[in-house]
Amino acid sequence: MNEFQDFSYDVIVVGSGAGGGMAAYTLTKAGHRVLMLEAGREYDPTTETPMFETVHQAPLRGVGTPDKDFGFYDATVDGGWTVPGEPYTTGPNSEFLWWRARMLGGRTNHWGRISLRFSPYDFKGYSMDGLGYDWPVDYAEMAPWYDETEKLVGISGNNPGLDDVPDSAPGVLQPTFKPRIPELLLKAAGNKLGIPVVPMRRAILSRPIDDRQACFNATSCGRGCSIGAAFQTTTSLLPLARATGNLKIVTDAMVKTVETDGNGRATGVTFIDRTSREDVTLKARVVILAASACETARLLLNSKSERFPNGVANSSGEVGRNLMDSTGAGIAGLVPGLSGRPRYNEDGNTGAHLYVPWWGHKQQLAGKLDFPRGYHFEYGSGFVSPRMQLGNFARGYGKELRDSVNKAYGAYVALSIRGEMLPNANCFMEIDDNTKDQWGIPVPKFHWKWSEHELSQIKHGLATAKKLIETMGGYTLGDPPPAERAIKKGGEIIHEVGTTRMGSSAKDSVTNHHGQCWDSNNLFVMDGGVFASNPHKNCTLTIMTMTMRNASWLATELNRGAL
Repeated sequence: MNEFQDFSYDVIVVGSGAGGGMAAYTLTKAGHRVLMLEAGREYDPTTETPMFETVHQAPLRGVGTPDKDFGFYDATVDGGWTVPGEPYTTGPNSEFLWWRARMLGGRTNHWGRISLRFSPYDFKGYSMDGLGYDWPVDYAEMAPWYDETEKLVGISGNNPGLDDVPDSAPGVLQPTFKPRIPELLLKAAGNKLGIPVVPMRRAILSRPIDDRQACFNATSCGRGCSIGAAFQTTTSLLPLARATGNLKIVTDAMVKTVETDGNGRATGVTFIDRTSREDVTLKARVVILAASACETARLLLNSKSERFPNGVANSSGEVGRNLMDSTGAGIAGLVPGLSGRPRYNEDGNTGAHLYVPWWGHKQQLAGKLDFPRGYHFEYGSGFVSPRMQLGNFARGYGKELRDSVNKAYGAYVALSIRGEMLPNANCFMEIDDNTKDQWGIPVPKFHWKWSEHELSQIKHGLATAKKLIETMGGYTLGDPPPAERAIKKGGEIIHEVGTTRMGSSAKDSVTNHHGQCWDSNNLFVMDGGVFASNPHKNCTLTIMTMTMRNASWLATELNRGAL
């Protein structure tokens, strides 16, 4: 047992977001003592969340700025793609954006709460088409862990009986949210085209759980949720873990290296206290890295020693490789049939209550599509709180201007593509030894290039979105741009994964199927870095599910005196 600030502990967890929060919750509930280190500041959503402020009260009507990318009220209070004093670099002809949420709870305070299970196809993609890698686990093994995670987190949704949307066990999911009128119109268009439109699964409560209240459909979840209806670790996993008495959280602790002994075992970590700028080295029986895929890879690559000259856990040379993000692109349109509707409250939860899951597995198996894997559509429309973007529809002056804005209000629609990316040799991160952040830590250097697989996928998605809007009786605001121009930059969707891939062999992967590093058996990775593939589904639910599974196994190993 080690001690820090009068707290004794066995395990150090680096990071407090989806992976770190679930690791701490699982281990502390099993009776193990956990010291959590968070690089960012303390954050209390019950007192800091601007749930009810309106956009007209914010500078620039709340629009995004370089220091608040998602708008003035976004819950990421001390981070973003640009963090003062914490640069990163990119290789030649590469564009990549690296999101950091320097706050307790990490990205879970800000995310869209979309919570889609990976399917049997998603875990065994290589076996289906010979591309990328299979996971060293399959869906059958993960299904009961998905059930447990969904019950704990609180996922609203249903079982539509589609191969891309695996069923949850009876009684697991909370009731769905009622579709809005524009969403019902999308569903009608999908029916005509043979494209499914089903309830979105989100980590938003439609029924209360423990101290967390049900959503009352009034504010944006991206601001954070002081009542706990929209899942974030700061209102759920962390308070629950703290309540056991087995968790201590240290914020402003910028971990820079994993310490190891001559046998390769992790002995602890060294962090920089951001308030005093002093180095602090801590010992631990077990170290869990859950700092996010790129931050964890950076830690490992910077942790060099005589035994690990290329970084800890990197004998395979795979740390930093296999970097993936979701593809992203979008198309907007106007549906005249939605113009002039009677005004009513169409707020609902943070986003669309319906979405379009992937429907093309059979077409791909039959060789009818020119790209592998799939994508889904996220939908936007309705009577949302008026924002500066309404000016895009303004025409003329005076009454003419007011009438044009009124006519467009509630009739604007948008379909956003979120698709699977396959790993490729051009997408990876390394350490830029010539650039250091304000803490003296060498920064990551990102290399990025979309492949033809992703570009063909985006081309198909844009054409399909245009067809859906036209089938709704609308028209797109211009023709879809070429895929090369339409696709988002790497990292822009903030789903980066794969940099410490799990696998079945130490020769070509970083961890085994429990997230346990091949080179150091008491060092674990429990964030998106372990992903063997990056299906089109948002990654947070699977990060938490995999972590619950792996931390449960670790708790058992600790109980029997292993490690």
